[in-house]
Amino acid sequence: MPSNPVAETVASLMPTARRELTELVAFQSVADFDQFPKSESEGAANWVADALRAEGFQDVALLDTPDGTQSVYGFLPGPEGAKTVLLYAHYDVQPPLDVAGWTSPPFELTERDGRWYGRGAADCKGGVIMHLLALRALKANGGVPVHVKVIAEGSEEQGTGGLERYAEAHPELLEADTIVIGDTGNFRVGLPTVTTTLRGMTMLRVQVDTLEGNLHSGQFGGAAPDALAALIRVLDSLRAEDGSTAVEGLPADSSWDGLAYAEEQFRQDAKVLDGVGLIGSGAVADRIWARPAVTVLGIDCPPVVGATPSVQAGARALVSLRVPPGTDAAEATKLLQAHLESHIPWGARVRTEQIGQGQPFSADTTSPAYTAMADAMAVAYPGEEMQYAGQGGSIPLCNTLAALYPRAEILLIGLSEPEAQIHALNESVSPEELERLSVAEALFLQNYAAN
Repeated sequence: MPSNPVAETVASLMPTARRELTELVAFQSVADFDQFPKSESEGAANWVADALRAEGFQDVALLDTPDGTQSVYGFLPGPEGAKTVLLYAHYDVQPPLDVAGWTSPPFELTERDGRWYGRGAADCKGGVIMHLLALRALKANGGVPVHVKVIAEGSEEQGTGGLERYAEAHPELLEADTIVIGDTGNFRVGLPTVTTTLRGMTMLRVQVDTLEGNLHSGQFGGAAPDALAALIRVLDSLRAEDGSTAVEGLPADSSWDGLAYAEEQFRQDAKVLDGVGLIGSGAVADRIWARPAVTVLGIDCPPVVGATPSVQAGARALVSLRVPPGTDAAEATKLLQAHLESHIPWGARVRTEQIGQGQPFSADTTSPAYTAMADAMAVAYPGEEMQYAGQGGSIPLCNTLAALYPRAEILLIGLSEPEAQIHALNESVSPEELERLSVAEALFLQNYAAN
């Protein structure tokens, strides 16, 4: 990176960034309070609030959102008449999954092979640190040239919509000229990328019942309807033979017009085992950015250890459906429910319960904010041109903000490049990416203020 006062300041702050990310990662802030203590999330929220206060933010508050979690808000005034920029991240994280599968403890930030490992290091506690670094660099080089609002969500990973509902009830709170969502990532390490589309999401809990109680599989098996087998059958119906999502009535043939994703690169990024084929048809970018994707997230059934020879009376599953731009998530939910109900075998009883939903999102890439970001990325990533990519994941808040503030420009950047392995074992962040994106965000705020 060429000599630049902002870049030099960010570089000098990286030891502080590592210490702070270590502190923040240590909170087991999974917003599922049946699994993790609520006090862990509250501790993370207070950490963020204290950090904002230390940077001179005003009106810092812990917002009690309708889903029982807290979002952290703060306002940093800029020059009179300046534009307002909202910076978003979330401090809640995914569960660590199999702790034994981590090379180092998931809630202890650990350096290894040039990366920092820990749950939330990239998604999205690193995003909180990125915003702080950018603002500190500006304060050390002439001041922050815009009004800044920061919002750190406490339940993004759960998809329960607490912040969306709070924003709808308090529309003035997050109003801004431009919104920077720090929760996506570069297409690969070292390639500056803004995310221009997001798939939406719906989640259903599916319950199948066939008997009043479990039965001896020797005495009744062969005639008694097995609820677990019925559930497996109906879940299998959600995919075509090639693995494509096959929910009746849901379009699944759209194409992605933008950055290509080579199949071999995807296999490497996804760590697909040798000899195992990819699912679906069309280009990889079509499949992960422009088409729906159904995933069975979990099944409640007897574990192998301790299982008895029984016909199961009931079984349930959690099903996720990613919804591409151009498809309404509410309509997709209805189609998924109808499909499950119509494909259940043997007259088994099936109930579906929706537990989360978010609409897909498309950004306006012709806005002045994108030009300001492209210029900033060119400095932070010398020799590289800013790329536009899709994102298969969902950030439901984007659509809420777009609806509340239709004139606001929305940009999505972040630290979750493929090597980060977010939501998986051994999540990590590249400190070089954290440094470069912090520089880019600081320069963006300068550029945007000058436009």
